[in-house]
Parts: sequence; C-alpha cells; structure tokens
Amino acid sequence: MLAQHDEAKAKIIDIARKIFSHFGFKKTTMEEIASASRKGKSSIYYYFNSKEEIFKAVVEKEAEELKEELHSGISEIDDPIEQLKVYISIRMQKLKKLTNFYTALKSEYLTNLEFIEDIRKNYDDDEVRMITIIIQDGIDRGKFAVEDPYLSAVAIVTAMKGLEVPFFFSKEPVYFEDRLNDIVNFLFYGIIKR
Repeated sequence: MLAQHDEAKAKIIDIARKIFSHFGFKKTTMEEIASASRKGKSSIYYYFNSKEEIFKAVVEKEAEELKEELHSGISEIDDPIEQLKVYISIRMQKLKKLTNFYTALKSEYLTNLEFIEDIRKNYDDDEVRMITIIIQDGIDRGKFAVEDPYLSAVAIVTAMKGLEVPFFFSKEPVYFEDRLNDIVNFLFYGIIKR
C-alpha cells in the first residue's frame, strides 16, 4: 500500500513539475494539477495539503537531480582541475533546465514561502561544500595555490551566479562551451600576465 501511495505522489510531482514550468507557480492551480493528473481535486489533497507543498516537492526533486548529476559527473574524474571544469559545466547546463528550482532560487515573489529560504540556503551550502572539497584536493595534490579553499569556493559560486542571467536569458546565440572555457581559464589563470 505504501508503494502505491509513493508512486501516486511521485506521478503528481512529475505532472505538477511540467505545469509549474509552463505556467509558473503563481498561475498554476490545484485544478490544473488535478486535471492533468486525471484525478479529482480532493484526490490531490489526499497526497498534498496545498499547492505550496506540491511546489516544494517539485523543487526538492529538481535540487536532488542537480546534486546527483554533479556528484556523478565529478566522481568519474580524478584530476581536481578537470573536476572543477566539469562541475561548472554541468551546473550551468543543468540549472538552466531545472526551471522550477531556478525560479525558487531567484524569484523574489516566492520569498514569502517558508521553505524557499531553507532550499536556497541548503543549495548554497552544498555548492560551496562540494567546490571546497575539489579545491582542497587540488591544494593537497599541488595543483592549486590557494590559501583558503572555503573563500575560494564562495568566490567561484558567486561568479557562477553572476553568469546565470547572461547564459540563461541572452537573446543572442550563446556559445556556451566557448564562454565556459573563457570563464574557467579566467578562474584558473586570472588576468595578470605571467
């Protein structure tokens, strides 16, 4: 019985994910989720207390997908330099596709939802922690010359956040890989001629 309950809940989350992506949180209704799920509205309420609770489940699922893809991508690589490049590449490409998660991270009008700040903080903490580990490994192997891996990780995360808008919303064709390589080279080598 529990497996059926979890399966039904997962199906509702998947359907709601598409609806939220298309219409946004504000414009999505419980009726639309119920209709797309081929369930009555009362059936949706059996699994979730509110639209906010469904959105939270959707955002958490997308956050978990991103985290798993990042872990998977960097675990296949031994070199910390390449790990950092792959991390940045996966993060930027995947985040663009996770519209609900990205909306939760960036939209001011969602700030009033209690769970949003927790999701934002957890994501920031996870991201800084993962990059700190990569940098520390690079220091230990003599590949990075950094005094404070944590502060370096915070700087990299801040730089990536600053690049999201140009990458995600540019009307001009974006040569993602070229721009990404330029960014990574800048992070690694700076602008000072050596």
